[in-house]
Amino acid sequence: MSTAAATRPVRATTVGAAVDALRAHGLRLTTPRRVLLEALYGAEQPRTAAALAGDADLASVYRNLDAFESVGLVRHLHLGHGPGRYALRERGAWAACEACGRHAPLPAAALGRLRLLVREATGLEASFDHFPLLGLCPECANVQ
Repeated sequence: MSTAAATRPVRATTVGAAVDALRAHGLRLTTPRRVLLEALYGAEQPRTAAALAGDADLASVYRNLDAFESVGLVRHLHLGHGPGRYALRERGAWAACEACGRHAPLPAAALGRLRLLVREATGLEASFDHFPLLGLCPECANVQ
């Protein structure tokens, strides 16, 4: 079983705040890192490394994504079948439809209630970091 990096999320709502967070963790800001940060902050949905890379070297993108994850800026997650995706940790967790693959962010209040229910039922402190909450979206549920 693969697990997400055990880092605290960094609250960085802008590229500038992310740059400050990287520097606070001893990382330099290179041009490829800035371009990758801008792609992440411009993405409304979690994106694959290949989609974030554009014309950049994919191996370099993966190394930088790992660095961003190690400081708590980014999370690597799986939204059903297919390649892993990356999203800003401060944007929260995700839900994904098992039938069509559509995914949506989980509102913080709903996520808090889910964590409480899981804790009450099992004692587990659920993170929802690496894998989404899976189910059927309203359209797919109506077809079933």
